[in-house]
Amino acid sequence: MSILVILMPLAILLGLGFVVAFIVAVRSGQYDDLDTPAHRILIDDVAADDQIPKNKTESLSNKSTKQVAAERI
Repeated sequence: MSILVILMPLAILLGLGFVVAFIVAVRSGQYDDLDTPAHRILIDDVAADDQIPKNKTESLSNKSTKQVAAERI
């Protein structure tokens, strides 16, 4: 039973620490925008596809393979 004297205040302090950390995260804006980071990777993929020429055969016929590969990187 004497262990409860140590564990109960320790559990309460640990719980209060998590509550304080959560309140600080909410006030700092950590949870303001949950959708944009998930969609950002999709937006970047679309932007990369726009850089590839529409007619690939015309652009490839005038350039060497190494030049085309360097442009895609």
